[in-house]
Amino acid sequence: MTDRTYLDWNATTPLRAEARAAMIGAMDVTGNPSSVHAEGRAAKSLVEKARAQVAAALGADGADVVFVSSATEAAALACAGRGLVCADVEHEAVSAWCDASLAVDRDGRVAAIDPSCTAMQIANSETGVVQDLPQGLAVSDLTQGFGKMPVAFNWLGCDMALISAHKLGGPKGIGALVIRRGLDVAPQLKGGGQEMGRRAGTENIIGIAGFGAAAEAASRDLSDGVWDGVAEIRNILEYALCGDGNMTISVGKDGPRLPNTICLVTPGWKGETQVMQMDLAGFAVSAGSACSSGKVRQSRVLRAMGFDEVGASSALRISLGPEVTKDQADRFAEAWTKARMRHLARSA
Repeated sequence: MTDRTYLDWNATTPLRAEARAAMIGAMDVTGNPSSVHAEGRAAKSLVEKARAQVAAALGADGADVVFVSSATEAAALACAGRGLVCADVEHEAVSAWCDASLAVDRDGRVAAIDPSCTAMQIANSETGVVQDLPQGLAVSDLTQGFGKMPVAFNWLGCDMALISAHKLGGPKGIGALVIRRGLDVAPQLKGGGQEMGRRAGTENIIGIAGFGAAAEAASRDLSDGVWDGVAEIRNILEYALCGDGNMTISVGKDGPRLPNTICLVTPGWKGETQVMQMDLAGFAVSAGSACSSGKVRQSRVLRAMGFDEVGASSALRISLGPEVTKDQADRFAEAWTKARMRHLARSA
């Protein structure tokens, strides 16, 4: 099999060694966290340790961290029935519950809003564009930013925030809704009253343990400047891909972005075609949000930003992580450039 290079970190990240070790340890814990005997208390202790780890990494001391199955479930718990508004560049897990009527400019930035009734992401998964989150937001989607950029729940002054473990080196199938202390939400899953009555169901202690360890490790990486190194490789790669005056556009290049993300638009060269060609060359990339992958359609995010149908169908997302080397980035640039030249030759 061709040596593979994974360049789709915004879709999901490799499992961190710290998370793997914590999960293996949790597998040997027998008790139910709701049981009062010693085995139950041991399981409960793992959950509470992870809750403290996530809160500390997110700067959410004094807030309530409610473990759920994913950021998608967190979005439903936070947004359902609240009459919120959002922009059409929001993840579908959020826009499905909101009136997606807010406009964005050509750079994907949201215009003036009323924070008290708005849900807004800190960073877009497709373009990497970072928003200036106003104080007092009803819901902040921190899923893509948490672990990649400095962010603190307490600084934001928002009511609630969404986060997910598998975006920062934790396992899939576990996320959290962070709630300002004193604020209540109506549970969607009712039963045993777990998670402070916000989300019933026996806790996934294996996933939760992995989430806590991953959050702690991600916070340490951020403090150590690991993502600054990722940004340097991203910038070198971006220049190699579209620095020669070709027709390829790097979306959001002139504004604040995640340190790892490049969104390329090469009009007329369909994104899904690029993904398949790069996959055959040994590189995992995406044509947009992973939750929309496999669907041959234009990017609604790029359409909201003013791109026409052709441009919105011609996007490629490259998202790096700390394990991606400069040599791997150079080899991707070479493979992609060769594929682009073949596309241009066929189109001539």
